[in-house]
Amino acid sequence: MDGIGTIIFLIILFVIIIWVILANVRIVPQAQAFVIENLGKFKTVWYAGLHLKIPFFERVASRVSLKEQVLDFPPQPVITKDNIVLQLDSVVYCRVFDPRLYTYGVESPIAGLQNLATTTLRNNVGEMELDQLLTSRDKINQTLQVILDEATDAWGIKVTRVELKNIQPPKEIEEVMTKQMRAERERRQTVLEAQAHQEAVVSRAEGDKRAKILAAEAERDAQIALAQGRARSIELVYQAEADGLKALKAANIDESVLKLKGIEALGKVSDGRATKIYMPSDLTNIVANLGVAGEALGIGDYTPIDKSAKPEPKIEEDPCIHEESSLGAIQAAHTTQAIQTDLQNRF
Repeated sequence: MDGIGTIIFLIILFVIIIWVILANVRIVPQAQAFVIENLGKFKTVWYAGLHLKIPFFERVASRVSLKEQVLDFPPQPVITKDNIVLQLDSVVYCRVFDPRLYTYGVESPIAGLQNLATTTLRNNVGEMELDQLLTSRDKINQTLQVILDEATDAWGIKVTRVELKNIQPPKEIEEVMTKQMRAERERRQTVLEAQAHQEAVVSRAEGDKRAKILAAEAERDAQIALAQGRARSIELVYQAEADGLKALKAANIDESVLKLKGIEALGKVSDGRATKIYMPSDLTNIVANLGVAGEALGIGDYTPIDKSAKPEPKIEEDPCIHEESSLGAIQAAHTTQAIQTDLQNRF
């Protein structure tokens, strides 16, 4: 019996030892930390992995998450510098960087951080007016982040970011802000319309100026071309006359031909309408031309002088000229007609 009792005792003792060992084996998950105390005094911090604590002497004082936490605090009433009561709620992003300080630094770290954020927010907003507050969110966020981060270092907390989530002014202030915003938008619309009208007027004036400049340049070019055409036509007429004289000189015409041409020219001059008679200067030919002189002086059977206006030679109109033709084209047509009339009067 003694042997059996000893065996049973050993088995029970072995089971107790195994249970004690298993009961004191701890596995710390990732992104967590265990604060270990030895006889009520801080001993160490366990991070992720397998750990074994001494039974009856060591215990896990706290389990701390090392993840970044998002703390959404409820709205808090805040009074601005111009005595406007606002409802502000903030969001704080933080993480634990020292589990020992987080466990022993403050009784309730999250509650302490919330109260600290509220008081700091009130202090900063109380020094600003409403308009400045609405346009300085980034500055307020940065200021709060710096102040909270410095204050929570003793708690083992790192404040990474602070954001003002919502700014809720009173309804009366909202109505005033809405009217102000509407007036500002109407002012901007009026300014934009005035600027658009000004640009349109300037553009129209520039277009009219450019059009007048182009019309003047076109008229100038047309006048230059017309003058050049007139000069060229006159040059060609006189060149033709000179060439005709050269041809007559080169033909070596005799005196009889010249007399014949003189009589033909005299016939054209005294066409029955002239009141003055032009006689050749060669007196030896007076007798030969008595018949012509008698006709011109009205002696004998003469032709009465026709004192009516000499009919102008008919110039054919340019078929290319019509009511929609430009001023330059009409002037060019008139110049052509004048040249034709001058040629007919010459020859």
